[in-house]
Amino acid sequence: MSTPLTIYRPSLAAGRDAQVLHRAASPEFSGWLEHTRPAGGCARPIRLTGTIAAVDRTTGRITGRLHTDEMPDRALYKACGNRRESACPDCAWVYQGDAYQVVCRGLTGGKGVPTSVGRHPVVFATFTAPSFGPVHHRHVLRHTCRNRQRCDCRPAPCRARSTAGTCPHGQPAACFAHHDANDPRLGQPLCLDCYDHAHQVVWNYFSGELWRRTKQAADRHLAAICRKRGIPLVRVVTASGKVRWVPPVRVSHGKVAEMQRRAAVHFHVLLRLDGVDPDDPDALAPPPAGITVDDLEAAVHAAARQITVTTPPHPDQAQGWLIAWGEQVDVRRINTAGGELTDGKVAAYLAKYATKATEATGHSSTRLTPATIDDYADPEGDHLARLIDACWHLGRPTHTDTSSGAATADDRQDSLDTKPNAYAGLRRWAHMLGFGGHFLTKTRRYSVTFGLLRSTRATYRRTEDNEPADSITVGILTYIGSGWLTEGDALLVNTAARQRRESRRIGREELAHEAWLLGAAA
Repeated sequence: MSTPLTIYRPSLAAGRDAQVLHRAASPEFSGWLEHTRPAGGCARPIRLTGTIAAVDRTTGRITGRLHTDEMPDRALYKACGNRRESACPDCAWVYQGDAYQVVCRGLTGGKGVPTSVGRHPVVFATFTAPSFGPVHHRHVLRHTCRNRQRCDCRPAPCRARSTAGTCPHGQPAACFAHHDANDPRLGQPLCLDCYDHAHQVVWNYFSGELWRRTKQAADRHLAAICRKRGIPLVRVVTASGKVRWVPPVRVSHGKVAEMQRRAAVHFHVLLRLDGVDPDDPDALAPPPAGITVDDLEAAVHAAARQITVTTPPHPDQAQGWLIAWGEQVDVRRINTAGGELTDGKVAAYLAKYATKATEATGHSSTRLTPATIDDYADPEGDHLARLIDACWHLGRPTHTDTSSGAATADDRQDSLDTKPNAYAGLRRWAHMLGFGGHFLTKTRRYSVTFGLLRSTRATYRRTEDNEPADSITVGILTYIGSGWLTEGDALLVNTAARQRRESRRIGREELAHEAWLLGAAA
């Protein structure tokens, strides 16, 4: 009597190892691995179904057609492209590489940016938020460590006060602890009831406007310096034919936002001083000889001291809130003799923070809704719960409700005269603790764009895959799901992606070492 045939099904596998063995033993494994390579390493790739057609660029004729049913897994895999390292480390690694190029090209040139920008004055400024109440912090008076990211220096006492006593709510107003770098108390208020959570989330929300005005003030400060030194305005003809007289200098910047442990945003900004070419206003010309990096540094400090923003009135704060920078505005020069800051270090530093969001605070969630807000917000809860509650409370609708039909004519007129709530966006960004800006921004002239880098990478991949130059690929695809089919599939493609990434890293190091040897021999 013959033994009945047993059909193996991956969904019935005892574990991930069995799924790996089943996939690797299949005859189509090599083709499947190559098919998933574009999404290799992605934590939750997007699966698409539909038709992909090759179209002749000249005639528009379809030269080939392929349906996803003919592909492995009957789907096309595409990387999710999430920039957040906590959500997808591999896609964040790609984004971080692009961010590094965007920042670094603005400092040294390359990829379409002239190398002459490397001789323009540049400063690296850090703008912090003010205090909204005392928090636990770690302060090292003198660093003796080699790596600040892994600092093991002994810190000073957190908040040593001999006559501090207690706050109005009975909490100690002093802390004598020497906090470790990973102490969970860092960034937490000494007294939750004394801390101004509403002001902090409003500051996060309007910090982008504060930066915009600060940048304008720095430009005005430099223009005033040019007038005092007799440097004339530049005559520029716009694309529409109009003549404009503009200041002879302008500041281009690249900016990264970082969320501190106390959940307040601060900005790291590269500011580069450029000139204006009257024959080509879009060119990256050097600044006039009479303007130096000293003037740029003075302009940044002056703007940070002078500029404030008063927010619109709110039912909870009739006069609005004052939005200003904190006392610690640090401005440093790059590539100076004996200095610690180089263009490569600064670019890597900013690119690292471009892949982060609220992870430093311990909070991570998707956009909150009325159905999920109670899971995170609590006016009597911990620091983060109170910040989220402040976002939701301040962003509530504040207009008069006339839907019942019982309102008077005066009520209806008041409803028409009432402006929309300027704080309504706080609810949309409650999961970001009020901050609704992008974590990496730049001026148009500072450097290359992410779009250009992605387009260049796509062109390289088409060349690598030997696609005809006179053909384009058109896809009519539909979303069918996210994620790998099994944990075993995820392990296989992620391992292959790590191996490819490691081989590229080793290759770059070997090429750099070879170039160094050739330079030393010359």
